[in-house]
Amino acid sequence: MENFKPTKYTLKCVATDREFEDNGWILDDAECKSPSLVRAIYDKKQIEVKADEYGLYKFADWLPVRRMLKGSSAPVTYKSEALAKHLGLENLWITLSGYAPKHGVRMTTCSFKETEAYSVCARIDEHEERVLVVASAGNTARAFARVCSDNNIKLLLAVPADNIDALWFTEPINDCVKLIACEKGGDYFDAINLSNIALKSHKFYAEGGAKNIARRDGMSTTMLSAATTIGRIPDYYFQAVGSGTGAIAAWEANMRLQEDGRFGSNLARLVVSQNAPFVPMYDAWRADSRDMLDYDVRKARRDAELIEAKVLSNRKPPYSLAGGLYDALKATGGDIMVATNAQSRRACKLFKELEGIDIYPAPGVALASLIKMVEAGTIDKKACIMLNITGAGEEAAKQNRELFYLKPSKVFSLTPDVDEVVNYVESLF
Repeated sequence: MENFKPTKYTLKCVATDREFEDNGWILDDAECKSPSLVRAIYDKKQIEVKADEYGLYKFADWLPVRRMLKGSSAPVTYKSEALAKHLGLENLWITLSGYAPKHGVRMTTCSFKETEAYSVCARIDEHEERVLVVASAGNTARAFARVCSDNNIKLLLAVPADNIDALWFTEPINDCVKLIACEKGGDYFDAINLSNIALKSHKFYAEGGAKNIARRDGMSTTMLSAATTIGRIPDYYFQAVGSGTGAIAAWEANMRLQEDGRFGSNLARLVVSQNAPFVPMYDAWRADSRDMLDYDVRKARRDAELIEAKVLSNRKPPYSLAGGLYDALKATGGDIMVATNAQSRRACKLFKELEGIDIYPAPGVALASLIKMVEAGTIDKKACIMLNITGAGEEAAKQNRELFYLKPSKVFSLTPDVDEVVNYVESLF
């Protein structure tokens, strides 16, 4: 691991196909006139998966990282027996991110958001003096806090006050990590607004969300885990989505796997799910609209409060832009489904009974959608199905451990004063 050499890659604008060099922390193609993602085009076309001791970096051939950080764990894929039998599925594979030592996955924050954090933070120049800014509905903040704390990377988090209970840790968090919050009643979009105000200071820089190639390619390790374990690209990919970034990442990984040539030539059909009543992407998709439909702010905040899978409450997802979720679904013949809190709870209970692992409400939403398709007879029971369990094992992670909570340094109103926010966050570091 000492002799790690970063993989070579260029950047490509999805909208225009223009290729250019990554000279640091590029999130957009400055020459592109329309909203578009950029992708990493790796020199290495056939991936060589390293040993498990590399953690997430076993997939480093297709990660835009400068170094390896300590403490990572890669997603693990295994063939389901009990759940598969219950559903009558012959070829159900579970890709598990979370804390489940019996399956060899040890993400101490219990979420696949660690795949993002270990990739994004390893893309940062070691000599970067500015402070990384991340807005989150909960799990992403927990993952970035842990990774930045362990590796002494300066971080400012912005999280809705209603969601800060998600910021639990099994070890204290280093002082290089600070948290600000938007007041109760706010949602993820309000946290994004707060983070954008902080970014008006030159002392801070944006993590970038879906636009950051390192975030998407980190998340793509779920698909890489599945394909390299199964030996082929799956026929179906199931995941719950708030932004859809994980599904976009799976599609991008799938195209790399096609080019690799050893895992088949198919595109996995993306079946993504939202937690009702917060379903803005579902509504747009049902209307066959590339553009998101109008969503009243008060209703959006209220709907976000009602859903149990809080991490799925993104009002401004990367749905419409070139290379976004709309394109991913169109390219793969995919679909968006919906599950209620009650359906998610039933799915979580079933998974715990049959697979022996507690899962979060979000993957419960994904499983509930798979169950619906099985019951409706709209999925081939012989198909190779990948179920992306994006968070699991909190009970085991917390067992017999003292817990530490990250508290906000300050809680701001939903209409914060810009100068007050900027002056305050600058004083934190």
